[in-house]
Amino acid sequence: MSDEMYDLIIIGAGPGGYVAAIRAAQLGMKVAVVERGERLGGVCLNEGCIPSKALLDSSELFALARDKFALHGIGINAPTLDLTKMMARKDDVVKKLTDGIAFLFKKNKIIRILGTAKLGAAGNGERRAVEVLGAGGEKQAIVGKHILLATGSQAIEVPGLPFDGETVVSAREALSFPEVPEHLLVIGGGYIGLELGSVWLRLGSRVTVVEMLPNILPNTDRQVADTLLRSLKKQGMGFMLGAKVEGLQKKDGKASVTVNVAGKGEQLSCDRVLVAVGRKSLTDGLGGEEAGIAFDCGRIRVDDNFATSVPGIYAIGDLIHGPLLAHKAMMEGEVFAERLAGQASVVDYEFIPGIIYTWPEAASVGKTEEQLQAESLSYSVGRFNFMANGRARCMDETEGFVKVLAHKDTGRVLGVHIIGPRASDMIAEGVTVMTYGGTAEDIALTFHAHPTLSEAVKEAALDVEKRAIHA
Repeated sequence: MSDEMYDLIIIGAGPGGYVAAIRAAQLGMKVAVVERGERLGGVCLNEGCIPSKALLDSSELFALARDKFALHGIGINAPTLDLTKMMARKDDVVKKLTDGIAFLFKKNKIIRILGTAKLGAAGNGERRAVEVLGAGGEKQAIVGKHILLATGSQAIEVPGLPFDGETVVSAREALSFPEVPEHLLVIGGGYIGLELGSVWLRLGSRVTVVEMLPNILPNTDRQVADTLLRSLKKQGMGFMLGAKVEGLQKKDGKASVTVNVAGKGEQLSCDRVLVAVGRKSLTDGLGGEEAGIAFDCGRIRVDDNFATSVPGIYAIGDLIHGPLLAHKAMMEGEVFAERLAGQASVVDYEFIPGIIYTWPEAASVGKTEEQLQAESLSYSVGRFNFMANGRARCMDETEGFVKVLAHKDTGRVLGVHIIGPRASDMIAEGVTVMTYGGTAEDIALTFHAHPTLSEAVKEAALDVEKRAIHA
């Protein structure tokens, strides 16, 4: 065992872990990070958030050139797809960002250890050990005063459809198909399935989404979800709602999938099956249960300081309760480090934005109308369609709307829901206003440059009191 004592050992270098490491180092702590992957950044940077958005952007440009350039008076020959080059660009984006994190580790004097970590026995006093198994089988033990678990999550398998990396795949493989699938079957109508389904649909696949529930995106504002469903159908994506996959047979690189809809079995032939039914905490091999860490429904139980039931061991991100989102983990990593240093930082969990990077994009923060109705809260609704927004007209992207939900009596904003162009960027205004307890009137009184998409947010806020100008 090394005699070197760290103030903080972090297991996992994903968004939560690397942010916690940098912030802790900024606060004067001696930090070591154990990561089993060759690259820093975890699932998000290497096989999730970043590569998926790179492909979404590339496929959007391909679809624009094919379907919309002519509307702008731009005449070109039909675009051709170089999938190898598109994938290379995606990989280059990932590499540059992961290299950037490596630079930040070096800048902040963070020690990086390559290997698989497991919690070791408690030491004397403030010493806790972490056992590290290297890729070559070599073992070492490091000790620290505090240990942070930030190992993230992994894709959930559907019973009877185990991942094989070829025909039945997770998002990881769906980001690196060597060719465009003729027919891609997506199991799960959540954001991962819809985003990756959109990528391959734009590039030429026939895409069918099978969802067990009667609606896609069950936790999303229903008007937003229904609008997105109509849009994706118009783009050519197929949906089988209230359907369940009951079996799969593979032959000659193809799959025959049995789907039960309304009690009747239907056979679907496809060459790829993307299973996107959710993710679960990645705690296998960590030694958490042996160390005495308490779990709750598969997640690690923590207090306001992110402390587990074992003194000196903490957890953040996908390991603890809350949405499995990179920006949630990043904020927890920052706040964890500051609270460990004695600061009174907090995470405003009720103001975590959620985004679906389809086209149109969908983004939200706060309560949905369905939630407000279930809680019997009195509220007012302001809505403004992008059809009446000047910038959206100029872009020829008029699909969707902004909806602002405000308390009936106080005007305080309770929720903001957007479906339309660049919703992912515009939702930040809603998050800011809600974090500071702002009202719809605060948004309405704030300058929004003209012509911009963000004017739709102002108009929706005005519409809360039915005084929108351009509606």
